[in-house]
Amino acid sequence: MSASRFLIVLLAYALLGGCDSSEVEADQESPVPLAHQSVLTAPGAGASEISTDDLQQILKDQSAVVLDTRPYREWSVSHIPGALNVAPKPGVPMALYTSDVAEIGRLLEGNKSQPLVLYCNGPFCGKSKRVAKELLEAEYTNVSRYQLGAPGWRTLVGVMEIEPDGIPYVFNNDQTAVWIDVRDPLVFEEGSIPGARNLPHSGVLPGKDVGEVFAAKNDGRLPMEDHNTRIIVFGQNGDQAREVADALAREAFHNVTYFADSYEAVKASIDQ
Repeated sequence: MSASRFLIVLLAYALLGGCDSSEVEADQESPVPLAHQSVLTAPGAGASEISTDDLQQILKDQSAVVLDTRPYREWSVSHIPGALNVAPKPGVPMALYTSDVAEIGRLLEGNKSQPLVLYCNGPFCGKSKRVAKELLEAEYTNVSRYQLGAPGWRTLVGVMEIEPDGIPYVFNNDQTAVWIDVRDPLVFEEGSIPGARNLPHSGVLPGKDVGEVFAAKNDGRLPMEDHNTRIIVFGQNGDQAREVADALAREAFHNVTYFADSYEAVKASIDQ
């Protein structure tokens, strides 16, 4: 599939997913399975590309190291769950940012046959291509790219993950961000981070437009007038947060990130 055709399909999926009225059936006429199985086949990078389905299976099986080739801050604020990050190549200007192949070698303990998947900021981002080229020149033998990158993942899968040091950065610099505390209401009333909104995990039900999520769409807890608003979900543990984050992504919120640790770790990150 050509890049232009894929982007049309991706746009169609996003538009269908953005409707709040009814669910889209994932049958042969739907763009959903087609998009999940597609790659861009961007020329000139050398390494083969994988689809969203491929990457989901890789993450499930832990059959490759998934490397986010964006700058550390960008990774720490929002990355594909399970992806790692390394330091930049010294002496390279930010416009040509490249992960340091020497750092990748240390991460892999010198194993040049270790399966590697690289991604960055989507179809027009050159970071993963540059890193792939340098890795192949350094005789790494099992390098792939997920060129759909962070934007494609958000559209087709939904949620991203935030790191502990990404929390204070967002808290202090993005005043539009919505912080969702999914702990039980009685626990929430005992205290949370400033400005947090309670959407209890116990009230989240399977399906769309049901339960506590549906109520939150109507009472102002969720940003219904701007579905691109950054939403950070945290709870008593990462499993709670991930489950609610997934539910919000199914409601067409396009910028949902969850924290994989505890509420206490969120508060400690902000208070430090």
